[in-house]
Amino acid sequence: MNNTPIIALDFAGKDEALQLLKWFPDEKLAVKIGMELYYAEGPSIVTAIKEMGHDVFLDLKLHDIPNTVKKAMERLAVLGADMVNVHAAGGQMMMEYALEGLDKGTASGNSRPLCIAVTQLTSTTESQMHREQLIQGSLNESVLHYGRLAKAANLDGVVCSVHEAHAIHNTIGAGFLTVTPGIRLAEDEKGDQKRIAPPSEARMQTSDFIVVGRSITGAENPREAYHTILQEWEREQ
Repeated sequence: MNNTPIIALDFAGKDEALQLLKWFPDEKLAVKIGMELYYAEGPSIVTAIKEMGHDVFLDLKLHDIPNTVKKAMERLAVLGADMVNVHAAGGQMMMEYALEGLDKGTASGNSRPLCIAVTQLTSTTESQMHREQLIQGSLNESVLHYGRLAKAANLDGVVCSVHEAHAIHNTIGAGFLTVTPGIRLAEDEKGDQKRIAPPSEARMQTSDFIVVGRSITGAENPREAYHTILQEWEREQ
């Protein structure tokens, strides 16, 4: 999976997504296809973007009984996405079944997609977690707990905020991937994200992948915005 900034294609349909990608005619990108776009267009959107030569993080956050997740992952594995995810709150068995489905669905000779687990959404605050999820302790402790579950299930890493990435690597290991959304440039609006950070802080906190949406997709010149973020991300390496 290309570790350049992952562009979140949070669009209502294929036309908007492909219009954005026209800004990058000669570059191989890493992009995220989330629920909005996937549910609008179905599997064909993954195929179309893979055929353009880009890496795809298929962000569907599966969370269901283990056997259902296993069967869903078997179907998703054939699409050629480079990374997929589940919710860690589904439990260790569910995550193990997810890997079984991916392994079964991946064609012989191909590498299975990376599989990562969502810990706590970057739109969730600690007080909200206490009040609405009835999880006591700190948000950092909750993220680390879910990270350990994902590691026990042999997943490749987790989705977390930049602010937990360093702790994940210190506790679970440097090779356990951290995929961090909520990336904003200093002048950008927060939107609905709460735990945000600029690319430079993500690198400093040892994030492996950053996911960037509106800072690029909402820019007047998306290519220019992407390269501003890319330069800040790479400058810290």
